[in-house]
Amino acid sequence: MRFFAIGSWTEGMLHFEKLKNFIVSYETASIAGSVYRLPVGFPVYLDQGEDEVLGQLIELKVDQTLVSLMDSFHGVHFVDAAKGLHQRIQKTVKKMSGQLEQAQVYIFNPKKLSKKAQLIAGGSWQDSLALNPPVTAQLTEKQVGYILKLGAVKGRDIVPINDLSLYRELIKLELIVDKGRRLALSSLGKEVYNHLV
Repeated sequence: MRFFAIGSWTEGMLHFEKLKNFIVSYETASIAGSVYRLPVGFPVYLDQGEDEVLGQLIELKVDQTLVSLMDSFHGVHFVDAAKGLHQRIQKTVKKMSGQLEQAQVYIFNPKKLSKKAQLIAGGSWQDSLALNPPVTAQLTEKQVGYILKLGAVKGRDIVPINDLSLYRELIKLELIVDKGRRLALSSLGKEVYNHLV
């Protein structure tokens, strides 16, 4: 099964490493459309516009569990696509040789695009990430540890924070919110958590 990927799913990035054991091959490819940078710092592909978006054509060993996990991560809603964060469809991508191939592509739902998301001119998401790494790459080990603990709690469990400077850093980064008696991940914090697990 072939997927066209950008951002965290490409070579050297966070999710590519998690796919490593399932990858048969990968190569540079492109697709027409546009790319937006989400507040978490990672790019998403939209099936709008005419930019040449570079990414990777990744061939995976067919594993329905893996595909289901990828769909779940991307927030695909098969019953009603309008409710999903992404839609997975088959599209034509162009390999560097000029050869056209069919691949599965996760297309971001434009109705779910945050007002804080920024259009990446020319679709050059690699340059955008090089200039300003995603939030996950800017966090300290302490910050990551606390976000992982807080993200793993169920219900109204309390995760104490004994380091006041850590508390201030996470509040300033808008990754946590103080709900009085307990701390919780903000919307951005939840996105960061999803990229860390």
